[in-house]
Amino acid sequence: MTMLEHGGRLREAAACWGIPLADWLDLSTGIAPWAYPVPSLPTEVWQRLPEEGDGLEAAAQDYYGAHHLVVLPGSQAAIQRLPTLVPPGRVAVFMPTYAEHPAAWHAFGHKLVPWDQPADYAVLCNPNNPTGHCFSRDELLDKARKVRLLVVDEAFMDATPEASLIGEGQPDNVVVLRSLGKFFGLAGARVGFAVADSTLLTRLADALGPWPVAHPARWVARHALVDKDWQATQRWRLAAASKRLALLLRNAGLTWNNPCPPDEWFHYSRVAIGHVSLGTPTGTAFFQTVITPNAAEIHEQLARQGILVRCFEESLRFGLPEDEAAWQRLTQATTQCPA
Repeated sequence: MTMLEHGGRLREAAACWGIPLADWLDLSTGIAPWAYPVPSLPTEVWQRLPEEGDGLEAAAQDYYGAHHLVVLPGSQAAIQRLPTLVPPGRVAVFMPTYAEHPAAWHAFGHKLVPWDQPADYAVLCNPNNPTGHCFSRDELLDKARKVRLLVVDEAFMDATPEASLIGEGQPDNVVVLRSLGKFFGLAGARVGFAVADSTLLTRLADALGPWPVAHPARWVARHALVDKDWQATQRWRLAAASKRLALLLRNAGLTWNNPCPPDEWFHYSRVAIGHVSLGTPTGTAFFQTVITPNAAEIHEQLARQGILVRCFEESLRFGLPEDEAAWQRLTQATTQCPA
């Protein structure tokens, strides 16, 4: 499969704009800027092959509230393999979405159709990437009743775990994908999970082959999943930072024509459902997205100042700054952007 464009391509940006790598503020990925503080790894973690029974599966089942799951080398592994485990058919994809989903299904002979058309399978991100659109549990269960398989990518769900489809009542024909990359800030560890019916998970595990996740990555993931205090702190600061980002963009004039008062705006941006109109702010606890016909112009203007955001056809996705210096830099840069 061809490598699609993603956020975080900082070396490419540095070469394009002639700005040293160390001078960039990278807000393009949606990854939490505060990573889980990884303890020092024991030497034997590097010397032994990974094996089940090390506590990772149990920690993940407790964290997600799941009965059955498979550990993945990042959720991308499941995105690419799930289309190979079912016969070719019609796949309803909620758009816009993370581009790897439709690309994988198309590559393996499936026909992509609009979300509201009859289909054999359905795929979506919840919360959606890049719009922040959130589906209710009832909406997802209704969709599951209409298809043979529903794939729900919950990469940005950890900040609001109460909205997850995982748990009691998850239908057997629903696969939920989770990842340690966004919430835990551990994208480089390449650890994810698929939560589904045990029969489908067995087939997925067979497709992955032996030792799909390295022992050090499993060790780090287990520690992160059981650290409840750190998780609570992370949820608090993500919510606070996302609210600050939403207000920063609004004050810069990048989210005009917003009908909500300032105190209600953040809540609206996180739970907005339906069509996104021009200039309407949307997002999650991890990012805010601005819908604007000036997306390319604003993207270039920010890049010339060493600030990388994710640019789509008519929208920009802003990740969270890490510290006060980064906040001030973004504030100054956005005040110069065209509305």
